[in-house]
Amino acid sequence: MPSSTPLDDRDDLAATSGRGGGLSPSAVGTGLLVALVGYASSVAVVIQGLSAVGADTGQITSALVAVGFSMGLAAILLATRQRKPISVAWTTPGMALLAATGPVAGGFPAAVGAFLTVAGLVMLTGLWTSLGRWIAAIPKPLANAMLAGILLKLCLAPFAAIQQAPGLGLLVLAVWAVVGRVNRLYAVPAAVAVALGAMALNPPVAGGLPADLWPGLTLVTPVFTWEALVGIALPLFVVTMASQNIPGLAVLATFGYTPRVPPLFLATGAFSALSAPFGAPTVNLAAITAAMCAGPDADPRPERRWQAAVVGGLGYIALAALAAVTATLVMRSPPILIEAVAGLALLGAFGGALLGAVQTEEERVPALVTLLVTASGLSFFGVGSAFWGLLFGGAMHALNRWNPRKAAR
Repeated sequence: MPSSTPLDDRDDLAATSGRGGGLSPSAVGTGLLVALVGYASSVAVVIQGLSAVGADTGQITSALVAVGFSMGLAAILLATRQRKPISVAWTTPGMALLAATGPVAGGFPAAVGAFLTVAGLVMLTGLWTSLGRWIAAIPKPLANAMLAGILLKLCLAPFAAIQQAPGLGLLVLAVWAVVGRVNRLYAVPAAVAVALGAMALNPPVAGGLPADLWPGLTLVTPVFTWEALVGIALPLFVVTMASQNIPGLAVLATFGYTPRVPPLFLATGAFSALSAPFGAPTVNLAAITAAMCAGPDADPRPERRWQAAVVGGLGYIALAALAAVTATLVMRSPPILIEAVAGLALLGAFGGALLGAVQTEEERVPALVTLLVTASGLSFFGVGSAFWGLLFGGAMHALNRWNPRKAAR
């Protein structure tokens, strides 16, 4: 169980004034590792999600540039201002949601409209504390079940890839398993490196790498549709809050850090709103990389660990320069291979969500209903299965809690 001395306002002042002083080499190393792991382990999920809702290669490149700057600048601002290791990331579960949702009425501009809506809702959460309490009040088994249902199809992809592309599929899976046996932290980045190498050596579409390797920004005029609002924005907001922001705060609390919450949501929401017109998905608090920044490996002294989050933010900005190459290679490769790498990156998240969904016996049936409806792809009125899964599971949850005797009084 990790432990550290909780930081209060006096710690903030001490860190600001330089006590404990100077740049921490271990924090710099951890921050660089955070950027590399955070980017390499889930960039395929982000690309797959954006592609599924209609983004072309240029728009995906633009989105990767904008989201890199957005989460980098947000991390630098929040960690510097609060002197706490506040790590910011893109919403990997949210991108998995997009991959499962598929095209919506209005195309990618409608998805961008949904991104802007989510950014506004996140900012509203920072201003209106009741909304944050409502999100936190969603039964955790149901939120976990919805996430597990979203991730299930992608997590099956690594094994489907073996049938469609046996050689490469087995190679990616073997590298992931062997490297994970030595150091689990490097397993997914190693699998991504093998897949990207194969894509570069044998691109299935003529043209190879783009002539202009410097990425550019593409402005996408947002379109607001009812289908995208209910089918993308609301589930994306719930997933972002339930599987990223709330766990991110919990991870920080585990290490003794209690940052001021409203500025976190206001900043991540504002940066998301500024970058969304360039196709960028929502940015939010990180959970896994937050544990890396907040842990003792970042620095033995808790008051200096915020530097790891700052360096991680700088790393994300630097990695934005790779957006054109990354997007081109991934978009010109077999879809099943992209999904396979994304599935490997999400196996841990799927396992955690599944465990959280079924471990409470009295909530098990509502959670399973939520999971199965979400995984089924059920869609009505253009609204995706994640929303209906939460609705059906919520109805089962309410039915289980209903007491006829109390209702008759």
